[in-house]
Amino acid sequence: MDKVAVTGIGIVSPSGIGKRQFWANIKSGRSFVKEITRFDSSKYPSRIAGQIDDLEKYSHISERLMKKIDTFSHMALIASELALQDAGIDIKNEDPNLVGIFLGNAIGGWLYAETELRDLYIEGREGVSPYMASAWFPAAPQGQVSIYYGIKGFSKTVVADRASSSMALGYARKVLAKNKLNMILAGGMEAPVTPYALLCCNTYGALSKNNSDPKSAYRPFDQNRSGCVIGEGSGVVVMESIERAKSRKANILALISGYATTCDGVDRINCDSKGLELSRAIKEALSDAKASPSDIDYISLDGLAVDLWDNSEVEAIRNVFGKNAESIPASCPKSMFGNLLGASGAVDLVTTILAMENNLVPPTINLDVPAKQGLNYIGKEAREHKINKALVISRGRGGINAVLVVEKA
Repeated sequence: MDKVAVTGIGIVSPSGIGKRQFWANIKSGRSFVKEITRFDSSKYPSRIAGQIDDLEKYSHISERLMKKIDTFSHMALIASELALQDAGIDIKNEDPNLVGIFLGNAIGGWLYAETELRDLYIEGREGVSPYMASAWFPAAPQGQVSIYYGIKGFSKTVVADRASSSMALGYARKVLAKNKLNMILAGGMEAPVTPYALLCCNTYGALSKNNSDPKSAYRPFDQNRSGCVIGEGSGVVVMESIERAKSRKANILALISGYATTCDGVDRINCDSKGLELSRAIKEALSDAKASPSDIDYISLDGLAVDLWDNSEVEAIRNVFGKNAESIPASCPKSMFGNLLGASGAVDLVTTILAMENNLVPPTINLDVPAKQGLNYIGKEAREHKINKALVISRGRGGINAVLVVEKA
């Protein structure tokens, strides 16, 4: 299948809003995980998260619209605007019928839903906002981005747990390769730092309870790992054909050249302990990119920081790369700002593109002693390394696997 160009990046994360601030914090290895204080989280088993405190400073959105939308839509709108600015695109000059939106998230917009449901029980149905129905559901950000920019082309929302945004990106590439659209805004968003969403995440069974030391709580692949830490944010990229990008003299940031998805099919929650289907997804993504394992210069890891998931990810990579797995730099930058669940794949893609641009492998903080040997883990500090081709791995509850191959333009 054809390669497609990424010409713009929009990032909204605990590590920064906008790619310059985000990358500065990523390469320096700073942790942005802290205790949740925006509501009383004292009774939760896990009460730490990667949080965004200055969202309003970057907003181009009217107060009137803000009353109609949840935080996850707000984040998607900011990330979309940043991506379009970065790509040098004025949406008014585009044919709205040939622009698409492909976004992914895992849980929807719960702050809006929780607030309105509380009002329902206190005040009755008259107390519920009429925008409740359109604010919380997973496809709401797609709808809001569509309305805000007048985008009318073929679009999709993907809900596939932590693999959601990677699948949205893969789907977007397939549609672009068929010349159905001129350009696509693709990525994901997640806003799980709310009372009910945090409760749901705590029942997930994968969250760290190391509340006394938030900055060192998320320890993917480390011997002392105790689960992941949730985070909020959004990553959106502008995707278009290479020919179109060149014709408008765009700065091509990277190429998405391969994608594959598989399912483990072993358990409704857990993944396969040997990572066999993840191995197959990696092989198929490489085949799709017409690349061999020896071509890969960097691996962006999923890194849930749970024994079963981390160990099976290592097994899958070793299965594909053999002894080479010990020399290819691999890291999990989300250890710095939290696991953005359905948005994590899109944010990992953004991080990988910036790593490629700067020839610098971002670190995995808190990785002191690997629990399982076999990979070339990049630990506490970023490492200079030329990256021409990279692999981005995403996995979801129930054994969903999504893998992207990214290339330097």
